[in-house]
Amino acid sequence: MESELVLHNGGCHCKNVRWKVQAPTSFIAWKCNCSNWSMRGNVHFVVPRQRFELLGDSDQFITTYTFGTHTAKHTFCKVCGIASFYTPRSNPDGIAVTLACLDPGTLSHVEIRHADGKNWEDFVHRSGIALQSKIHSTQ
Repeated sequence: MESELVLHNGGCHCKNVRWKVQAPTSFIAWKCNCSNWSMRGNVHFVVPRQRFELLGDSDQFITTYTFGTHTAKHTFCKVCGIASFYTPRSNPDGIAVTLACLDPGTLSHVEIRHADGKNWEDFVHRSGIALQSKIHSTQ
């Protein structure tokens, strides 16, 4: 499903948190039923950390929430509360970007898949999601 990498921009509602991310125009996004994201309604896609960059003074407006294993770092804007990206437990070497927080105009297709966060270990093992934060030789 991957296509050529392009630069996507995005951020939170109040625009205090802004970022850019290199990702294909067509990709897989995940809708998770875990205790956190099912309440938030988050749909996200995962990229290698080195393809994500916070812009300007965005880091001054970010706060982080963790729970359970504390591997996932749920970041959100201190002003508007939007979680436009975070470090996922499945991909601690990557960044999960909230699909709805992308600026419009750079996507051609998104396939939304179910992430079974209620059965996390089994889901990560069979889904291949952990590979999405790795840079592959064809990218």
